[in-house]
Amino acid sequence: VVTELLSHDYEVANLDLVPSKESRASFTRVDFTDLGQTIQALTAVDGRYDAIDAVVHLAAIPGPGMAPNATIVANNVVSTYNVFESARRAGIKNVVWASSETLLGLPFDIPPPSIPVDEDIEIRPQSAYSLGKALDEEMARHFCRWDPELKMIGLRFSNVMEPADYATFTSFQDDPLERKWNLWSYIDARDGAQAVRRAVEHSTPGLDIFIIASPDTVMRRPNDELIKAVFPDVPVTRKVGANETLLSIDKARRVLGYDPKYSWRDVAG
Repeated sequence: VVTELLSHDYEVANLDLVPSKESRASFTRVDFTDLGQTIQALTAVDGRYDAIDAVVHLAAIPGPGMAPNATIVANNVVSTYNVFESARRAGIKNVVWASSETLLGLPFDIPPPSIPVDEDIEIRPQSAYSLGKALDEEMARHFCRWDPELKMIGLRFSNVMEPADYATFTSFQDDPLERKWNLWSYIDARDGAQAVRRAVEHSTPGLDIFIIASPDTVMRRPNDELIKAVFPDVPVTRKVGANETLLSIDKARRVLGYDPKYSWRDVAG
């Protein structure tokens, strides 16, 4: 995300508990579970910046099982509240944050109501992590209700992959059950960063939510075979391409202009 924003002439301040491996933007250490630190960080930091125009909030324990459940909720939900509240106090009207595909009912042990899955699905958090994401979205809804000029966009990212991860995709091909947990979807980190930038540039106030995935599945096997083998009783509501993502990105394309460029097939063949 930092690289994407810098390449489009944004000035970027990187706020986190630990610095990035590569120094691409000014870094300030901030613990977002501390409201005081967060308010100060989103207001001004001497020697770094005097004001902030937009916030991209990606700070979190990034998935279930990475810490005890209560620890995940305490870290993630409190951090998100602190960022939202601090942005409000600082007069920042442009907030983009990482929601999650897990809200869609992952790991789909209970099949989705229909395929492809889009933003109209009733959210079904199945873990403490995804429950926290549901609370984030509900908080954002009320922050926007309080301030009609505020724009908040939650991006329900699919499983984020770096190009180096694509070498493992051959191991998925023999067993369709191995990746059925998110309908065989993923998001290339570079395309995820593009979605963040486009969300920052979107100007319509209010809350909006978007699924962000790569345009294809992780499988070489076509979708009709996968659905028949794994979700035979789930209705398919429209024609889908042979390897088209089953987590629909139609809304992100239409509203944000999201235009994913990368596929694991470019690397793995």
